[in-house]
Amino acid sequence: MKKQAPVPVENPAMPLGKCNYVMILCGIAAIVLGFILLSGGGSEDPATQFDYGMFSFRRLYVAPVLLLAGFLFGIYAIMYRPKDKTKDNADSGNE
Repeated sequence: MKKQAPVPVENPAMPLGKCNYVMILCGIAAIVLGFILLSGGGSEDPATQFDYGMFSFRRLYVAPVLLLAGFLFGIYAIMYRPKDKTKDNADSGNE
């Protein structure tokens, strides 16, 4: 079996790059927005008054999809590895 060479790391103290952290923050922002869309709209006296606002399109469809997208994008942001530009430049010169 052929051994793989270790991937060079720019800064060993930082396991993820700046792009990864920006993408993670975007995922967190989508999750927070999803929870904000999911909240609110309660009735003043739940024993006597029923609020049909909890069955709105925003709460049943938009917020859960936004939450799921935020969590999936956060996972993708952690796994994302940018392409190595030095390797691409070396490969294109050999043709």
